[in-house]
Amino acid sequence: MARRSEHSQQEIKEMILHAARTIVAEEGVEALKVRRIAMDIGYTVGSIYMLFDSLADVVLEVKGQVLDELASCLSEVCASVDDPKQAVSASAKAYLFFASQHYHLWSLLFDRQSQYEKELLQWYQEKVDSLFAKIEAFFRQMTPSATEAEVRQGARALWSGVHGVCAVVDRYFGYCWCESY
Repeated sequence: MARRSEHSQQEIKEMILHAARTIVAEEGVEALKVRRIAMDIGYTVGSIYMLFDSLADVVLEVKGQVLDELASCLSEVCASVDDPKQAVSASAKAYLFFASQHYHLWSLLFDRQSQYEKELLQWYQEKVDSLFAKIEAFFRQMTPSATEAEVRQGARALWSGVHGVCAVVDRYFGYCWCESY
């Protein structure tokens, strides 16, 4: 067991989040338990609860990291495309690819288990909104006469469809579908 004085609180927090992310990425959210995280980082359960109020808080932080990674992936793709229609198409493909390559982490974003439900914090909602903002910007370019409400609705409807493809494939083929993408 590590001693608290060996690491700063920030270092322990990072270790917790890294361990939680690794567990979810490799085994899915079902395998994520506070005792498992504590064992993996060599600290006690109490050390984790000194930095996080609950496992739900750890999960929310990991979700935030995954959203950042997804946003980065989409930004990279969009930066290489000038045409907004091509950018939307490339974004959709990148989203599908991200989901296939990081299945358990992608699934975590949509996990609705009651033990992880929590009112969304403003920082988390801002991350979600920034993902939609990228698509909304392309919609705005493609339909300059559309109102902001129409742009917002169109972008979210399209992204719901793209997500729906991922969810349907997941439902019927499971995460093994990533090998066939």
